[in-house]
Amino acid sequence: MNDVYPDRISLENNADINELDKLVDDSARLLYDDGVILTPTDTVYGLICLPASDIAIQKIFEMKGRPVQRHLPIIAADWQQARDSLPIVWNQPARKLAERFWPGALTIACGVVENDVKWLEGRVEVGIRVPDHAYIQKLARKIGPFFMTSANRHGEDTPHTLEGALGSLLTAPSLAIDGGLLSGAPSTLVNVNLPEPKVERVGSIPESAIERVIYHV
Repeated sequence: MNDVYPDRISLENNADINELDKLVDDSARLLYDDGVILTPTDTVYGLICLPASDIAIQKIFEMKGRPVQRHLPIIAADWQQARDSLPIVWNQPARKLAERFWPGALTIACGVVENDVKWLEGRVEVGIRVPDHAYIQKLARKIGPFFMTSANRHGEDTPHTLEGALGSLLTAPSLAIDGGLLSGAPSTLVNVNLPEPKVERVGSIPESAIERVIYHV
């Protein structure tokens, strides 16, 4: 990583509601100023930015060395926000999976309907997740859905610690939030934008559990 070290804060000791609300307010201001935040989730460390900030999006691609054709996933506060505020096809498999596994370690790839949202131009589907993490949910309720991607250099494993994530990135984020040692297990990815839903990445949630919800087996 470069020599610029980001501001840091810790969430390891279960910050109280007032501290969490202040962090959310401070984070929102930073994101509206084209910032990028390194944060813990319920699975891995992630990088977040506002979808409308081309500057912040470019920063994330540079931090990760990520190919620009690889779109960024979306984080929502809950399934209702995802359904109501994003121009997506919210079909029956998506609804069943979200009601059962959100908040949690499940990413749902949904189809995108025709829309005039600039930051969704050219996308026919989007991956959406609702992490089981109080800070992330509060932030999404305050600012709306935002982009998040794992905090690691492209092609490398995602580190389980903040120091590992910072060491993996090519440039520094604006703020780094320490959540201690994380499991590192990725979310399970299910694509419902197909004739039949398909598990495209097995992670924390086993494929058998996905099938039970979709097909009642």
